[in-house]
Amino acid sequence: MTAFPTIDAFEAALADLRAPDPAAAAAASARQAQLTKPAGSLGRLEDIAIFFAGWQGREKPRINRARVAVFAGNHGVTAHGISAFPTSVTGQMVDNFKAGGAAINALSAAAGLELSVVAIDLDRPTADFTAAAAMDAGDCLDALNAGAATVTGDLDMIVPGEMGIGNSTAAAALCARSLDGAVSDWVGPGTGVDAEGVARKVGVVERALAVHDYAARSAFETLRRVGGREIAAIAGAVLRARQLGVPVLLDGFIGCAAIAPLAADNPAITAHCLAGHCSAEPGHRRLLDILGLDPLLSLDMRLGEASGAAVAASIVRAALAAHGEMATFAEAAVAGAA
Repeated sequence: MTAFPTIDAFEAALADLRAPDPAAAAAASARQAQLTKPAGSLGRLEDIAIFFAGWQGREKPRINRARVAVFAGNHGVTAHGISAFPTSVTGQMVDNFKAGGAAINALSAAAGLELSVVAIDLDRPTADFTAAAAMDAGDCLDALNAGAATVTGDLDMIVPGEMGIGNSTAAAALCARSLDGAVSDWVGPGTGVDAEGVARKVGVVERALAVHDYAARSAFETLRRVGGREIAAIAGAVLRARQLGVPVLLDGFIGCAAIAPLAADNPAITAHCLAGHCSAEPGHRRLLDILGLDPLLSLDMRLGEASGAAVAASIVRAALAAHGEMATFAEAAVAGAA
């Protein structure tokens, strides 16, 4: 079944967001108060456990099955020389993912996460969004649904990632159009362009915003006009996860930028999301602050592929292990705090 058969269906899903189970979260919080440790002594690990309890609807949440979904797409805007690598690298890296040779293969395996790779029309880059919308409505819906299809109700967590040469420029455009601020606040070096390249990216994003200024600023219109297929797929995966009550562990700047248009329409979209890390891309910290997300890690990573979130998944597993496997004061016959 297609999650979002029409634009109206996508917008209705974004407007009517599922809430966590307050009883399960309360039960998890009560359990935390009875575990054999001083209250609050495990810091954010306690918060993570309660967060997952609310979204999984059980006092003892678990990660039996979790999936990294890496989406790949190509961008017509690369014609302006805004990347350090050619678009052919996108397909080459997809082949590397499938052969098991990329960082995300190693990191997802280390964290006990299954890996799905979804390449979306790599031989058909999006349009140059300084001249036209990146995607037509049908293409954008298809990308949203490609993302949604990777999320199933039997998952305990979804970890979306991306691969797409040029997509840090699209991410900057999404943030600037959705969240305002100077374009230079959102543009960074991406895969490693120099100062001249960053200035070129700023100019490209400024032209794109001017070209599309007349259009509606809805989440769908912003995604299709200045986004990319892999970015729209992440947005679709995050929204579908909300419908199914599946917690999301977000990756870096591009992955978080994918939900910036959604957050502009409905800020509550971030409630089922955790930020895995803060990347070295300059706009990411600003974006996380606006989205109200506090990253679990800050390791100066900037690879994409869901790599930072995959590392953070081990923190999530640790939090749920401590929550579910520790003894209570009563079970251990230890005197609790008065």
